[in-house]
Amino acid sequence: MSSSPIRLPSWSDPDPEPRSSGLPASPRGSQTPLHAFPSSSLGSSQAHWSNLGSRSPGRRGTQRTVSREALRAWARGPLGDAPPPPPAEMGEDGAPIVDPAETGRFIWGTRVNIAESMAMFRDFLVSYCHMHSLKAALARDLGVDVSEINNDALSLVESDLDPYYPEHLRLMHASDATAMNLDCTHLLAYTPARKLYDQLIKYPHEMLGLMGNAVTDLYCEITGVPEDAAQVALLTVHPFNLQESINLRELNPCDIDRLVTIKGLLIRSTPVIPEPLVGFFKCLVCDETAEVEIERGRLEEPARCPNAECNALNTMQLYHNRCQFGSKQVAKLQETPDMIPDGQTPYTVTLNIYNDLVDAVKPGDRIAVTGVYRSVPVRINSRMRTIQPVFRTFIDVVHFRLVDPNRIAKDESAVETNEFLPPRATANDEGDTHITDRDIAEIIAISQRPDAYAYLARSIAPSIYEMDDAKRGVLLQLFGGHHKTAGNARYRGDINVLLVGDPGVAKSQLLQYVHKISPRGIYTSGKGSSAVGLTASVVRDPDTNALVLESGALVLSDGGVCCIDEFDKMSDSTRAILHEVMEQQTISIAKAGIITTLNARTSILASANPIKSKFDLGLSLVENINLVPSLLSRFDLLFVILDLPDEAYDRRLARHLVSLYMEDRPENATGGIDASVDYCPPKLLTKYISYAKKMHGQPHLTDEAANELVRVYVEMRSLGSAHGTGSTRTVTATTRQLESMIRLAEAHAKMRLSDIVDIDDVNEAARLLREAIKQGATDPKTGRIDLDLLATGSSKLQLQALQQLKAAVRAWLANRESNKTPFPVLLAEIKKQSAATVSCEELDAVVNELANDGFLHYDKRTNMVRRLGAGVEFAGAGAGAGAAAGGDAMETD
Repeated sequence: MSSSPIRLPSWSDPDPEPRSSGLPASPRGSQTPLHAFPSSSLGSSQAHWSNLGSRSPGRRGTQRTVSREALRAWARGPLGDAPPPPPAEMGEDGAPIVDPAETGRFIWGTRVNIAESMAMFRDFLVSYCHMHSLKAALARDLGVDVSEINNDALSLVESDLDPYYPEHLRLMHASDATAMNLDCTHLLAYTPARKLYDQLIKYPHEMLGLMGNAVTDLYCEITGVPEDAAQVALLTVHPFNLQESINLRELNPCDIDRLVTIKGLLIRSTPVIPEPLVGFFKCLVCDETAEVEIERGRLEEPARCPNAECNALNTMQLYHNRCQFGSKQVAKLQETPDMIPDGQTPYTVTLNIYNDLVDAVKPGDRIAVTGVYRSVPVRINSRMRTIQPVFRTFIDVVHFRLVDPNRIAKDESAVETNEFLPPRATANDEGDTHITDRDIAEIIAISQRPDAYAYLARSIAPSIYEMDDAKRGVLLQLFGGHHKTAGNARYRGDINVLLVGDPGVAKSQLLQYVHKISPRGIYTSGKGSSAVGLTASVVRDPDTNALVLESGALVLSDGGVCCIDEFDKMSDSTRAILHEVMEQQTISIAKAGIITTLNARTSILASANPIKSKFDLGLSLVENINLVPSLLSRFDLLFVILDLPDEAYDRRLARHLVSLYMEDRPENATGGIDASVDYCPPKLLTKYISYAKKMHGQPHLTDEAANELVRVYVEMRSLGSAHGTGSTRTVTATTRQLESMIRLAEAHAKMRLSDIVDIDDVNEAARLLREAIKQGATDPKTGRIDLDLLATGSSKLQLQALQQLKAAVRAWLANRESNKTPFPVLLAEIKKQSAATVSCEELDAVVNELANDGFLHYDKRTNMVRRLGAGVEFAGAGAGAGAAAGGDAMETD
């Protein structure tokens, strides 16, 4: 059990143990000029204060905690190695009683002067302004010292000279916040406080406590809240934005007990765990009570009763309902795929999260973690004191931050009404993509362009040539529709897109681009993915030895886009779980006694290759790819990308590809992209989409748009009635296509930065949907649209032909005297009677259906078809009708 990394340093009367890296302890009873504070352990985030000189039982002798008034007095005194002692009790003559042992306090084992550090940090909080960061940035660019930069060289406004942190503390008071985010670049920019940065990195346990005390004092002065008020607790300081970020593989023993920043992907987190901070003990003999703080992760029971009259041995009992607890959470951080060297597996590290940081991030978030790297010994056996030579390492987190500003912000409309949302970070620590006023002006200017739709669409993977409709579909997928809830029903707003095409048409490149800019984007391959890898796996937690769920790709991409390449090569068991994800957007788990439902509110962008490598225009989409029709029908858009020979197009494409390999030349500084065509930069594109989803995330339909949707849907349905009547009508649109049109229209309205969906949005959604249906649901034999191809795998005409063939086979076998007929003989006889061509595969399918109906038995080993006895009577009763139906079928064909 470990504790929060924020605690004020304390000192004890007996000689304390020195830090392993600090100065040696002086002999017991000897006098030394260095009166120091020992390095504290990771204690409670809320320091428990007492008056100077008060004593409380501790682990080693009598523990003594320094009061806030004493530290504040030292901090306000003159700087130096030996500041004047704090004001203490007054003597009879009116002079203060000064304890010589409290002169020149240092943190044990270090050269950190308590008074100097607190005064330095207080001066930083009062004096720092944005001007110091501007001067530091200019000095860094020019390669000179900050002292050589004059204020005249900066373009300052009035707000740049206003102290930053006093105003920040006022905002904290207004929002009842108890944690202050400290940007470490501010410490480096403010020259008098640079020493604090080095102390904070080397001794984070002690410095965080001192900084919290200084912030609390300044907070009380600025807000006017009395220091002895019950609502005033010790404020905590959360440092972030360190000068260097360490890779998980670069964490070494020299980083232990230091403040570090690492980046990675959060893959697992436990529920909130109550952690004891202060234990309440009561004597069984005299009812004397005592409170003991947790120290170094352990809560030690007092050996004797603190009552001098009792002093009984082993009579103190712990009362859990009187103890003080804090919140704790254990999470697992893993290297992101782009940080893993070739041929190696990702590294992971355990994170301990405390108090206000609990549930601040979720599995799937890419985060930068700032915390204290710690190590603890591991016992070989819980009953033995022998420890293993290898220690267990983890990180006590003091700050979280979402990283990669080039990604689109998460769509907040996908969040359930009862789902917990962590409080938003301040403007100084904006986790999402930070959008400035200048960015907003550029975004609005782009939205007002007449060609804004085409401009943004060609900015999606600009190195890929053309593919206009596919890029527009992917663009609308990134914007997404509006997630709606009506009663207990929930309607998804995520758009699913499938790309099918010939090899070498840049399908995978498009997926890679979308994965890099999409929120919580996960990229996986169909062949290398399993059902467990996509949903969740049951693993045994190494700390608690309990079975826990570890999220898969679909759960990690909740609220983002999951890109699946080689979609057609997935196993049947893996594809089966996608049916629930693509409609209900949940994953039901029942493994190892864990029964739960996980959210998978993700958009799926998939790519698939034809079975024969090259797309066969003579076959339908279902016959070209190895996918079940029920899964195909769940995609909103299906784009077929063909590689057809065309001399003019091939010449333009070849020039484009050649220019990509000439980007290192000065005249091709655009990286192979045609300079005559304007594109939106990737960072601005992500900010545009994030701004649209945040400010215009809930567009509503107007009456005109609703009527247009109804008209377009009825028009699409009526296309099937023109080629048949009754049951012979082909299905050209279903309610899924209507819902897809609504989602696409809402996404198009977001793209325009509009809060309403008008007729233009509906027309573009209908056009895009028609293109997708025309490419994916066109019957190659008739050239007509038939959604039965996606729903059942066969067109309406094919289904009718198979039924007629089935009736003809049944009639011929019923009129035959012999019960046994070889399959080749049956095929030859049916071909003689049929005007249309009957393939061996079609007859085999019909014979299997008749076998399932119980009319015959088909032995594939002997290739013999045997009519069953029960089928003779039935066939005899309806032989004439069957023969007539077969004859009609032959004449029709």
